Amino acid sequence: MSPELLGLIMLAIMIAVIFVGFPIAFTLLFLALAFGWLGLGNTVFDLAFFQTIGLMKEETLAAVPLFIFMGYVTEQAGLMERLFRAFRLALAPLRGALYIGVILTATVFAMATGIVGAAVTVLGIMAGPIMVKSGYDARLSAGAIAAGGTLGILIPPSVMLIVMGPVMGVSVAKLYAAAFGPGFLMASIYIAYCLIRSYLDPRVGPAVPVGERASSRGEVVRELLVGVLPLALLIAATLGSILGGLATPTEAASVGATGAVVLALLYRKLTYAGFRQATLATLTTSSMVLFLAVASNVFGAVFARLGTATVITKALVALPVPPFAMLVLVMALIFLLGWPFEWPAIILVFLPIFWPVIEALKFDPIWFGALVAVNLQTAFLSPPVAMSAYYLKSVMPDWDLRTIYRGMAEFMVLQLVTLALVMVFPPIALWFPSWLFGS
Repeated sequence: MSPELLGLIMLAIMIAVIFVGFPIAFTLLFLALAFGWLGLGNTVFDLAFFQTIGLMKEETLAAVPLFIFMGYVTEQAGLMERLFRAFRLALAPLRGALYIGVILTATVFAMATGIVGAAVTVLGIMAGPIMVKSGYDARLSAGAIAAGGTLGILIPPSVMLIVMGPVMGVSVAKLYAAAFGPGFLMASIYIAYCLIRSYLDPRVGPAVPVGERASSRGEVVRELLVGVLPLALLIAATLGSILGGLATPTEAASVGATGAVVLALLYRKLTYAGFRQATLATLTTSSMVLFLAVASNVFGAVFARLGTATVITKALVALPVPPFAMLVLVMALIFLLGWPFEWPAIILVFLPIFWPVIEALKFDPIWFGALVAVNLQTAFLSPPVAMSAYYLKSVMPDWDLRTIYRGMAEFMVLQLVTLALVMVFPPIALWFPSWLFGS
């Protein structure tokens, strides 16, 4: 049997086994070593060793646990609740005010953390009950909370972009800069959609009841200062230092993690139990991401050494279709992969398979990275995985999963609209990095 065919069989078995429910990281590592030994002999063990050592030397990945810890501590500090209260009071007289408040809160909070689960959970806890009390449409409310919470995976300091950078061999800082345009565009489309729905049918999103509004304009200003200013300083210290070239992502992540702890102390929200919970959650999430990174790195190296990756690349490039049509095909495949797989598997396992095709077609790597990031937003809203649905269901048990899924489906369409716009108009993603880095 040829090594190329062996690699294809390995890939097919990997997809089938993961569909059954086996842990992804262990599956990748076992298959890589087993099929690698069949095709390469004992060389596969040396290959696995050097790939692991090489990945451990990747300094950028050290930012992953730091940004995750920053997100969990920020959640413990209660800054998201303060931010939502500020927006809710400021926007109270508008129809759809709570939808806008949720999405604005999620957008700002996304720039202070690179995680999704905590954002959807906290948004559900603090916004869900008042939305029900105010008579908001359950389906649209669920969609706004679930979709808004996923912005943390796109808007920097996204953990996903940190992992994507080394996989594609591009600057994380440039990926961060490219993600702002699509991220803010997506948030704006969410807000516009909710406003239009609320104004066409006031029953969908009425103004906040008078009893839930601020007693004075001074209270609104005070809440905005208390809710927005601390996060603005934290964002400036982390993202500002990365984009300004003052610090690497890892250095900025350490500053952000320290700043989150300081804010939690200042707000008197940092307890031993909370700190321990944030630490354990960081350990769990980071271990999952980084172990999967090691396993997929070994799998990818074996896949490439068997020659299968080259065969697939040549076959795709040789297809009689224009380059843009090939890009659409790759985006469609990533979209479909987002239904059964979460983003770490897609970035670490499947992206290295598609990446040589993109390089061969001479597409801008930063633009492609932004497209992938936008595309993978749908992975959190697409069943059967759709982790956002389960995060939200756990804190809003009165909303059944069918209602939540239907609400998320509406926002998944908006995500695809954003993806199409960024594909047709590349400057949405490329203007800011071009201006910032002069390239």
